[in-house]
Amino acid sequence: MVTSLDPADIRILTALQEDGRLSNADLAERVGMSASSCWRRVRALEEAGAIERPGVRLNPEACGLGFQAIVHVSLVRHEMRPVEDFIRAVQARPEVQECYATTGQADYHLRVLCRDLAAYNAFLEEFLFRQPAVASAQTNMVLRAVKTRSKLPL
Repeated sequence: MVTSLDPADIRILTALQEDGRLSNADLAERVGMSASSCWRRVRALEEAGAIERPGVRLNPEACGLGFQAIVHVSLVRHEMRPVEDFIRAVQARPEVQECYATTGQADYHLRVLCRDLAAYNAFLEEFLFRQPAVASAQTNMVLRAVKTRSKLPL
């Protein structure tokens, strides 16, 4: 794990956040390094976990996933086994894009994507409400996204 980033690392990460599909040669030119030095630093940042994975980001609506909700889940009990089973089940569901264990009234917050309201209802009835650890779930439908992407504040 990276604990501190030097200025060259920050330049590389900033450039990759702006355009993750840059070739190594273009990245090296942009950050003022040789291609070989840049390649070694990128590999070191990947190995340290600072760069999780390269890839593309898809637009959910353009891919037919027009329903998005934030689901606040409260558990009936907090014993280790039921909680671990819940976490594994949530991790396996493609509709669940993100899951956070939090403090406060709800125990977990899920960001869920589905085709439509009917698909979301099926997700609730066929999956979430069948989890033994789930006591209740409150749904907040996303009306519109105000901010969905952000560069890390390096």
